Amino acid sequence: MSTFTIEGGSKLTGEIVPQGAKNEALQIICATLLTDSDVRVENIPEIRDVLKLIDILKSLGIDVERIKKGTFRFNSKNIDVGYLKSVEYARQASSLRGSIMIVGPLLARFGQAFIPQPGGDKIGRRRVDTHFIGLQKLGAAFRFDAENHWYSVSAKKLIGKYMLLDEASVTGTANIVMAAVLAEGTTTIYNAACEPYLQQLCKMLVSMGAKISGIGSNLLTIDGVTSLNGCDHRILPDMIEVGSFIGLAAMTASEITIKDVGIKHLGIIPASFRQMGIKVEQNGDDLVVKDTAHYEIESYIDGSIMTISDAPWPGLTPDLLSVFLVVATQAKGSVLIHQKMFESRLFFVDKLIDMGAQIILCDPHRATVIGLNRENSLRGTKMTSPDIRAGIALLIAAMSAKGKSTIENIEQIDRGYEDIEGRLNKMGAKISRK
Repeated sequence: MSTFTIEGGSKLTGEIVPQGAKNEALQIICATLLTDSDVRVENIPEIRDVLKLIDILKSLGIDVERIKKGTFRFNSKNIDVGYLKSVEYARQASSLRGSIMIVGPLLARFGQAFIPQPGGDKIGRRRVDTHFIGLQKLGAAFRFDAENHWYSVSAKKLIGKYMLLDEASVTGTANIVMAAVLAEGTTTIYNAACEPYLQQLCKMLVSMGAKISGIGSNLLTIDGVTSLNGCDHRILPDMIEVGSFIGLAAMTASEITIKDVGIKHLGIIPASFRQMGIKVEQNGDDLVVKDTAHYEIESYIDGSIMTISDAPWPGLTPDLLSVFLVVATQAKGSVLIHQKMFESRLFFVDKLIDMGAQIILCDPHRATVIGLNRENSLRGTKMTSPDIRAGIALLIAAMSAKGKSTIENIEQIDRGYEDIEGRLNKMGAKISRK
C-alpha cells in the first residue's frame, strides 16, 4: 500500500491541463464491444480503473493497441464469451464497478452476459436494479445467483420498448442504451440520465451508425439497427478534475490557469465555486482562478445559510461535494453540504476535524462547515484515503495545512487521478510517494 507525504503550505503557480474524463472513458471503452470494426479513442486517462477495464477487454479477446499516450485502438471482432465464466474474469470484474457496463453490449451482440457483483468505492448503497430492469424490458431473461453473487442475462432477440427508469442512473442508462441500439424496433427511455458522459456515448454510437434522438435530454428514442461500424472518438476533459483544481487553488491561496476545460460541458460547477466566494474567470476555453487569499461564502437573499447539494445533471455532480466541503473550511462564513445520493461519502470529515476544521456532521448525508477564514490553518496529520473523491479532498486539505501530512491507501486516488503528484509538484507542491 503506497503513501503520500505532503509538506503543506506551498502556493501553486502556472498552468495545468485536466485529464480525459474517467466516467466517460469507462462507458466509451465498453461501447467498443458493439462492433467488430476498429474504434480509435483519444484522450483516455491512463488511471487504475480505466486500465483495469482495458485489461478485462484484452482477456475477453479484444485486440487493444496503445497508439500513443492516451490514444488506443480497440477491435472486438474475436470475443471469447466463454471467458465470462472463468475465475479470473470474476476476480477482475468484481474489483471494478465500471465493468457492469460490458453487460449491455455483450447481451446485444452475443445474446448473453455475466457479471459478478461489482466493486468500486465504498460510499453507501449503489444498487444495480435499474440496469437489469431495463434489460428485462428489452426482452432479456435475468438471473441472480445470490450464493455466488453473480448476475446473468440472456436473450435470443432484444425488442425495443418504452420504459420509465426508476432513477436517472448514468451507468444504468448507458447499459440500456448500448443494448437498445442493436435491438429490433424502437426503444424509448424516459428519465434517462443526460450527463455529458452519456451525451458523449450517444454521439459516439450515432457516429457508428446508431439512430438516437433526444441526446442531452432525459427522453431518449432509439431506433435499433442490425450492426454498427467503427469510429474515431475523443473523450472530454474531466470536469471532476477541473473542479478539484479550482478547490485546490482556493485552499492553497494560489492563482492558477486550468487549460482546455471544455467550458460548455462543466454545467454549474464554476458558478457553484463562485457561490463559495472563489473568483473563477473564463478565458476562452481556460479557467483562471485568482484572488484566493480570502473568499467569502454567499448567503441566500433572506440571509439564511447557503446549501451546496448534489443532483442529477444539470445539477451539481456528487463527485465534487467532498472538494466543496474541504474548500469551505478556510472560507469566511458557513455552509451546509448536503450529499443526497450516497450515505457514506461524508464520513471522512473526522480527519478534517482532527486537522482543526470546524465541521458538524449532522447525519450521514449532511455536514455544516464553519469557515476559519484563514485565521487558523489546518494542521498536518496522518490519514487514509477511503475512496477516490474523499482521497483528493484529503490531499487538498493536506496541501493547505501547516506541517507534514501522510495519506495512506493512495491507490484509491490513483483510480481517478493520473500522476497527480507529478503534475502538482511541477506547479510548486511538495508531495512524495512511497
